Amino acid sequence: MASPRLETYCCPNRDAATQLVMNFQPEVFCGVCIGSASVSLLLTILQLLPKKGQSPRKMPKASSSSTILLLISICDILGGLGIIFRSSVWLGFPGFIANISVVNGTDVWPSAFCVGSAMWIQLLYSAGFWWLFCYAVDSYLVVRRSAGLSTIVLYHMMTWGLAVMLCVEGIALLYYPSLSSCENGLEHAIPHYVTTYAPLLLVLVVNPILFRRTVSAVASLLKGRQGIYTENERRLGTEIQMRFFKIMLVFIICWSSNIINESLLFYLEMQPDINEMPLKNIRSAALITWIIMGVLNPMQGFLFTLAFYGWTGCSVDLKRRKREIPWESMSSSTTGDNAYPSPVNYQSSIHDSKKISTTDSQQTDEAISMLSEGNTSGDDIITRSSPIYQGW
Repeated sequence: MASPRLETYCCPNRDAATQLVMNFQPEVFCGVCIGSASVSLLLTILQLLPKKGQSPRKMPKASSSSTILLLISICDILGGLGIIFRSSVWLGFPGFIANISVVNGTDVWPSAFCVGSAMWIQLLYSAGFWWLFCYAVDSYLVVRRSAGLSTIVLYHMMTWGLAVMLCVEGIALLYYPSLSSCENGLEHAIPHYVTTYAPLLLVLVVNPILFRRTVSAVASLLKGRQGIYTENERRLGTEIQMRFFKIMLVFIICWSSNIINESLLFYLEMQPDINEMPLKNIRSAALITWIIMGVLNPMQGFLFTLAFYGWTGCSVDLKRRKREIPWESMSSSTTGDNAYPSPVNYQSSIHDSKKISTTDSQQTDEAISMLSEGNTSGDDIITRSSPIYQGW
């Protein structure tokens, strides 16, 4: 799971609240993390593999939105691998982990493992948050016809740049002046917690607003395509809205426990003695949400694939399919015509004028298909309602 307490635990003079959760049934907690991350990892990969009988998606061009969805899944997979590796070492080498708590110890490898594994998990899940924010921005820009493949480079720069910068900044402030002598006090740890939860809160607050604006823009786009708003267009708009709703629902389910847990631990840190009897219920709630985090955080990868694509099935097709190369189709058509130029078609100007009149409708179909990618019913609705399908 991803929590700033993982980095805080690497300090020998850690606070009492971090000590409380990290020392609560560590074997059970690590086993829960390994089980949840392993199941999510296998099911996520199964979801992304090509399936038998699945027709390839017919996209007008590769969209940045589909690339972002794949990158989110990759971040979840790599983050899950980090959780499995950290928890496995924690279970398999308890003596190695015990050296983390030694003040001024000579063995630097336990501390290096503690910091490195925690940073790996935080960096990848933080990058996933930024990619999810970019997906909301890109969905809105696609409908407004202001995005394209060129924007994916900007998304890469923003996502990885901000994720690395916030992660390094938070770690540097937390471990100042050195890892073996971290300063005590909330003032020293708060910047680290802010840099960890800033992208998470950004997605929780801004993404619903962008998704709502995108759904409204899609409705206007569908109405303006043919001047009417039929049942097909209404159904497609509803499916896009449900897709956005599922994405936010998965995100809230997987990360709300982190916010609750951090609020409880922050409250305990402000108390002079966290072991007092009046704080028993708060301690119990913090420990319960801590275990819940170990279950839900790693499951985000698989649950997101369900929100993105639905259940794709178990019949994996690992056969390599031969793809037609563009110049092969050109050469074959030229050979079939005996390499002679075709006669002049005087009706081509009529067809060209019809193509120009349908350009706006095709652009609209591209924008809608990018948002409904992975939904076959949505693609069917676009095809049936497009002017080309109707023989315009």
